[in-house]
Amino acid sequence: MKYIKIEDDFIEQEKFVKLQNVMIGPNFDWHYYDGIVYGERGPDGKLSFPRDEDKDKFQFVHICYIGHAPTTPLIESLDPILAKINPLSIWRIKANLLTKTPNIVENAFHVDIRGLPKEKLKQWTTSIFYVNTNNGYTEFEDGTKVESVANRLVAFPSNLKHRGTSCTDEKRRVIINFNYFSSKEP
Repeated sequence: MKYIKIEDDFIEQEKFVKLQNVMIGPNFDWHYYDGIVYGERGPDGKLSFPRDEDKDKFQFVHICYIGHAPTTPLIESLDPILAKINPLSIWRIKANLLTKTPNIVENAFHVDIRGLPKEKLKQWTTSIFYVNTNNGYTEFEDGTKVESVANRLVAFPSNLKHRGTSCTDEKRRVIINFNYFSSKEP
């Protein structure tokens, strides 16, 4: 797909190894998140799931930036990535950890930013940075698949629906989602 840009060896190896060691190390704070992809918020205020098979899924997350402010000391380790993507405004930065499963589990297609009209949404960029190599992937609605390769970044307009998967060959699949407004096209 012409709107999807993939760049391998995205940051310097030394800086990447430092970031990877922190995120996959034993002292990194991951928080249990009871779901992976949510649907709409109902009248009772609860979020629904797009598909029945999504209601029992979970992941571990680390929110790095939300509400116009960093929320973690990890933000300094993300500086090499932020310097290259050069966001004018950040919606959110969130790291996700999915655990190994016996078979690849595909999650629901979704967009990361909610609440913006579709025309505005395509002006924003979503980038996914892969922290470790594994047999999981990111898939787009047109069938394009981007393999999880350490130090790879994929960037695309935020209106493109995508989904992530688990992996079967490593203990975990770790990625960082960046949702931002940039002066340049993804």
